Amino acid sequence: MSEQGKGSASASAASAPAAPGSDTYKGWLFKWTNYLKGYQRRWFVLSNGLLSYYRTQAEMAHTCRGTINLATAHIDTEDACNIVLSSGGRTYHLKASTEVERQRWVTALELAKAKAIRMMNDQSDDSGDEEPTSQSDRSEIQGTLKILVSKLDDLSTCNDLIAKHGAALQRSLSELEGLKIPVEGGEKFKAVNERATLFRITSNAMINACRDFLDLAETHSRRWQRALQYEREQRAHLEETIEQLAKQHNSLERAWREAPTLVSSTPSAPTTNKGSERPLKEEASDEDEDTEFFDAMEDSPAFITVTTTENIQHRRSQSNLSGASSGHPNDWNQDDHMSPGCNDVSGKELQPRRQRRTHIPAKPNYSLNLWSIMKNCIGKELSKIPMPVNFNEPLSMLQRLTEDLEYHELLDKAARCDSSLEQMCLVAAFSVSSYSTTVHRTAKPFNPLLGETYELDRLEEFGYRSLCEQVSHHPPAAAHHVISQQGWTLWQEITIASKFRGKYLSIMPLGTIHLHFHSSGNHYVWRKVTSTVHNIIVGKLWIDQSGDIEIVNHRTKETCQLKFSPYSYFSRDVPRKVTGVVADSDGQAHYILSGTWDDKMESAKIVQSSRGGSGSEGKQKTVYQTLSPKLLWKKYPLPDNAENMYFFSALALTLNEMDDGVALTDSRLRPDQRLMEDGRWDEANSEKQRLEEKQRAVRRRREAEASDAMDDECEYDSGKEYEGYQPLWFHQRRNSLTGETTFVYKGGYWEAKERQDWNMCPDIF
Repeated sequence: MSEQGKGSASASAASAPAAPGSDTYKGWLFKWTNYLKGYQRRWFVLSNGLLSYYRTQAEMAHTCRGTINLATAHIDTEDACNIVLSSGGRTYHLKASTEVERQRWVTALELAKAKAIRMMNDQSDDSGDEEPTSQSDRSEIQGTLKILVSKLDDLSTCNDLIAKHGAALQRSLSELEGLKIPVEGGEKFKAVNERATLFRITSNAMINACRDFLDLAETHSRRWQRALQYEREQRAHLEETIEQLAKQHNSLERAWREAPTLVSSTPSAPTTNKGSERPLKEEASDEDEDTEFFDAMEDSPAFITVTTTENIQHRRSQSNLSGASSGHPNDWNQDDHMSPGCNDVSGKELQPRRQRRTHIPAKPNYSLNLWSIMKNCIGKELSKIPMPVNFNEPLSMLQRLTEDLEYHELLDKAARCDSSLEQMCLVAAFSVSSYSTTVHRTAKPFNPLLGETYELDRLEEFGYRSLCEQVSHHPPAAAHHVISQQGWTLWQEITIASKFRGKYLSIMPLGTIHLHFHSSGNHYVWRKVTSTVHNIIVGKLWIDQSGDIEIVNHRTKETCQLKFSPYSYFSRDVPRKVTGVVADSDGQAHYILSGTWDDKMESAKIVQSSRGGSGSEGKQKTVYQTLSPKLLWKKYPLPDNAENMYFFSALALTLNEMDDGVALTDSRLRPDQRLMEDGRWDEANSEKQRLEEKQRAVRRRREAEASDAMDDECEYDSGKEYEGYQPLWFHQRRNSLTGETTFVYKGGYWEAKERQDWNMCPDIF
């Protein structure tokens, strides 16, 4: 540290309110922070052998900025006003306003250090069988007792002084009595002498009582220490037990999810075999099997669903069918309370499909410390943090956005529904299904370059075409458009806002998703929930989804309220739980939705509702009587060896597969992403840096052009504004339903692909 930098502080320190010899010493000192800020004024408190500091006196009630233990500290003085405290790897450079003030602090620190060492030695003698790492704990435990001893020593000293001076006073009074003085004066001397005697007797009694209390405290001190040690051991044992239970819970849950379905070999006909009924139900209930309880949703009353008794047998049979489902569209045709149109088979399964890849190169086992990179990035936007590909997966954000179409069959089925409420149930299941691929996907997708596109042409196989384009870089925003021959169109503009909070990473998608059904004209709008990646610093990364989704049909004004419950270790609910209510335009509920965002969703038709009793929070609950729940959606099983292929789903494995005729800006052609998929991570990191620097150069050139255009406009007053970057395939339009201005598809991409004319595409790779 340079003396020039340290000498930049100049202000006066406040006088400490207590003498250096007292147990607590407080005051203002200047503490060295860094070479930019130099010395900063801080409030220091010396107590019980510990020196703590705060930014202000008000912070003493809630926030301590740092503490150093004087028992192991080295105290040094550099010059007339400086103090240096060092303990282990921690060093405080302090400055007082004057040499006198510095000397007061040094005296107080030396006395506190001596006292702390004495306390530590006493603790070592009293409890030498304890571990060395518990010295600070023992110091805190015995602090009160040592203070009491010190105070009693002071009282004992005072008693000696009182006895000494009292005896002298009595001698003086006795001598005065022997003098020849008037009778009235002798009486006064006698009264003073009696009072002095009473004062001495009272003082002795007080000291004796204090000594008795000290003896009692010393007698019980070891008992207190043993009791505290026992409690500390019990706490550590409980923490270890909870950690083991959490690991066992995680292992059991993973084993249950990876185990083959028990009913895979059972016939498709319903069964009522009691022995196999319980394992196949896949229903979470802490009460009777015919009653399900749902948590209260925000801004809506709590509710309880009760399945009608006449449908119990049918429910059990249906549950067995649902348990045997592997997630294919044919399994969704069991819903007898859906309208006939919803159960029509499109026949697309009979069309020939192109053979697509089912595996990618295995992920290399490279170790890298995330915290070493992220510790300097707290509070920054994730898109602005330079990250190596070691934390990525070989897909771009545009491809992750396209993964929302993993369960497009739900929308195909919804397009054939005659009832808009039943259609709403399927749309809600589709909105939940888009999160099913994220449960194991903690890696970060590649940030798309400005102008990067991604197409997914499944027209011949599934009847839809999808196109994404990165329309903005700061903030990063992507536009997505899908049109299907099955009778629906979906479009969205998503801006990712992400914050690194130290222990977890929050990913907040901003923007709306629009879904329009051609035949009915139903137009649905909703938003995504917040994704959170936990254990960024230590532990195994895991992801959670939490928040509320409101789906609105703007044609009929029907709504669906979905609640994604955040994970809680102490909750009795099923992890990753999702509940919802589908209501008409008048607010009357018609369907109850329940399930998990990583497995399945079910719907139950409401046949009757009534107001029930008050819940635990004093709110009145609504009791819904429903038909047996029907399966809306179930997650596809992951491909074999998925854990070595970034936990990609069957669709995700095909997203980066090379396709003929794609645009020159397609994510499949991105070199760093391709190198990473091939396992060449060092080359991928170099290529990633080259692409990012190239994008920065283009941005600087564009900013220079904008500045020149502004100067020309000011000089010539031409009235022509600089347009800036404009996406190729999307343009901004105001939505008449929501009033928002978003990027929507303007056409031309698929026609350009048919002509193989990509001359308009920028050179971004």
